[in-house]
Amino acid sequence: MIAGIELGGTKTVVAIGSADGRVIEEFRFPTTLPQETLGVAIEWLRARGQPTSIGIAAFGPIGIVPNRANYGKVLETPKAGWAGFSLVGCLASAFPTAGIILDTDVNAAALAEARIGAGIGLDDVAYITIGTGIGGGILSGGHLIHGALHPEFGHLKVPRMAGDDFPGTCSFHGDCLEGLASGPAIAARWGTPAHELPADHPAWETQAWYLAHGILSLVAIVSPSRVIVGGGVCQAEGLHRKINARLIEIAAGYFPPVLGGDYVVPPALGQQAGICGALLLASSGNEG
Repeated sequence: MIAGIELGGTKTVVAIGSADGRVIEEFRFPTTLPQETLGVAIEWLRARGQPTSIGIAAFGPIGIVPNRANYGKVLETPKAGWAGFSLVGCLASAFPTAGIILDTDVNAAALAEARIGAGIGLDDVAYITIGTGIGGGILSGGHLIHGALHPEFGHLKVPRMAGDDFPGTCSFHGDCLEGLASGPAIAARWGTPAHELPADHPAWETQAWYLAHGILSLVAIVSPSRVIVGGGVCQAEGLHRKINARLIEIAAGYFPPVLGGDYVVPPALGQQAGICGALLLASSGNEG
């Protein structure tokens, strides 16, 4: 029994699935306090049997380096009640015989899109999600990228758009990419939630500006073959086209083997990228 848990800032998904990352059955519910949230997931899984392996795709920052004191734990986060909570410890207590693999939700999504989604056949893929926050996962040479921590794409500092004096909403950095272009940032900047803005609203040109500058950093550092941009905010009509156009403009002809008209694409797996990635983590034991 292969199980996956996608732990997001606002919603959690628990599923059982196949070894190739396909969901057989899933359950979605709100993310609340840690014991309550994991308790719901554990109860749902127990009703279906004993998992042999569990993949966890979690919001960050999280400790993903084995043998460190913070391994398996949620690190410093503005989400009340979660800092210091051990995801791996909680699930290991509930399912002591199951193998447990932990990674970020965006790394899991990058893995899923590369294996069964918009990046099939590519070993170098970046996945970016724009929602309550901004996160980025990177598959490079077929391996998920980790380091002392894990990629924190949303906290890049990016150049300011001319005339933009919006202070940003990030509680840590103010005007990092997340503070300028996340869902809460859009709502604070324009006074209207992203999903209520029409496709011709100037918000989307601003959004494309900041996302293109963030993606240019990825192009320069890890050179992904494709960048997949998902999350609730990026369902706006025409946004991927705007990001591509701005990215090609600011790259100024320096990356012709990489950039093209469909370099930045939406996820093929839609809102299932994270949970499919969790199942792939569980089935392969791939920690990157």
